[in-house]
Amino acid sequence: MTDAPKKMLLVAACALIDTDGRILLAQRPEGKNLAGLWEFPGGKVEEGETPEETVVRELYEELGITTRIPCLAPLTFASHTYETFHLLMPLFVCRRFDGIAQGREGQAIKWVRPQALRDYPMPPADEPLIPFLQDLL
Repeated sequence: MTDAPKKMLLVAACALIDTDGRILLAQRPEGKNLAGLWEFPGGKVEEGETPEETVVRELYEELGITTRIPCLAPLTFASHTYETFHLLMPLFVCRRFDGIAQGREGQAIKWVRPQALRDYPMPPADEPLIPFLQDLL
């Protein structure tokens, strides 16, 4: 007997990189699933939206950062089965953006050196992305 198929959830994430080569992490706020864990900013891809459009929208909504689709470079993706859904998450890199990042949804944020990424507990889908960023930077 096989398990019932899980819903596929498409989420787009971004490794925002500053001029010092640090990566921005955001802490999931209390009351959200996986609260307290650190993640790359991003969110659910809405109906009719491309993953790139999602990243541009989410960076603005979550952090007050503005960027454009040509400033996003696809790096890798995560594919992870959670208990109630399967997550597919492309990860983009962005080095060109305007504004100063701030947690606009009550979340803590932190600029982290690539070698220190493993010091921050992350959701299971985010963890496999770390080596790709460390190799890039």
